[in-house]
Amino acid sequence: MLSQVFGIQIQNISGYWGAVWALALYTFPYIFLNLRAALLGLDSSLEESAQSLGYSRTEVFRKIMLPHLMPALLAGYMVVGLYVLGDFGAVALMRYEAFSYAIYTQYSGAFDRIYAAWLSIMLLALAASFLVMEAYLLKRKRLTSVGSGVARPAAPQRLGKLVLPAWIYIAFVFCASIGMPVAMLSYWIIVVPPDISVFLQVPWTFLRSAGAAAPAAVLAAVMALPVCYLSVRYPSRWTSAIERSTYIGYALPPLTLALAMVFFALQTAYFFYQTLGLLIFAWTVATLALAMGPIRSAIIQTRTNTEEASYSLGYGPVSTFFYVVFPRLRRGILASLALVFLFCMKELPITFLLAPTGYSTLAVTVFSRTSEGMMPEAAPFAAAIVIFSSLSVGLVLNREKIKGSQ
Repeated sequence: MLSQVFGIQIQNISGYWGAVWALALYTFPYIFLNLRAALLGLDSSLEESAQSLGYSRTEVFRKIMLPHLMPALLAGYMVVGLYVLGDFGAVALMRYEAFSYAIYTQYSGAFDRIYAAWLSIMLLALAASFLVMEAYLLKRKRLTSVGSGVARPAAPQRLGKLVLPAWIYIAFVFCASIGMPVAMLSYWIIVVPPDISVFLQVPWTFLRSAGAAAPAAVLAAVMALPVCYLSVRYPSRWTSAIERSTYIGYALPPLTLALAMVFFALQTAYFFYQTLGLLIFAWTVATLALAMGPIRSAIIQTRTNTEEASYSLGYGPVSTFFYVVFPRLRRGILASLALVFLFCMKELPITFLLAPTGYSTLAVTVFSRTSEGMMPEAAPFAAAIVIFSSLSVGLVLNREKIKGSQ
């Protein structure tokens, strides 16, 4: 676009640094949503107490806030790290040969598939090392308040001289992650507008995508909730093993997971083959780790004495969970729903292999038309992903704000 419109020639971005920039801009919302949920649940009285003891703002952040944000940070880093290990699209377009690219080459080229299986096992071993490291860093950490009182959100503070650098940073992130894709899509739609029939297909394609993504998001959150509660409130080797096992689906390369689902359906449950249920189930397995992070952070920040008080008033475990614990997890659950929904709306390899015949989602439509060089025809569907994803996040954040003010 720069070359055709402005006559500016720049070198194509590719290789290692191209993959790093693309994946960083794509995956930073995973850490952002985890941190946001953790910061909203942080009691501001902790900062005020530290400041009253003479701690500077830097020391308060380093000694008070950062340890309380560590579970959310590690959950976000875990999700990003596992995604990058199994990503295929970005590394393939940037021509950077990673694990996933080598696995895809072995499968698609019909070479030695045993070698591809060994590569997948090595990838799982690398992902398992991340899980062990996270479990070690979070071992025996207690991050809830033990005293009485009501948690209060932190009051906004003036940035002073940091206002200009903050705005520059936000503008850079916005332009790189949102502005550039929007500009490119606008360029293709305006300069070479597609036929009106293409625009008429967008709403129906979106409904097909959302019709599978929404149930997958709800199912992932429902499955993650009891696992997070057991692992936080009743820590043991068994609950820890159950929690770590939820990362297996996310750690698997999407291509490998999709092929495993295909083989499972063909050999064990043929009636499940090429059905919408199989696609939703595969998405749930692949995104369960995404749903775990915000919910677990919310449970860690929930005081145990509120549950003990509920027990002392005669409430049972089930009533205590639904009336005392569950209302305090709404931010984490909403963040989990947003993460999983956005992932499924943009997911390609699993959808490409498991979607029923003729069931084309937004991501599959964009990929199919882009691979054939039909950029103007693909632009409206890509723009729909951006618009509807933004609207879903805005709806979740607005709902969260309304609940927080009540």
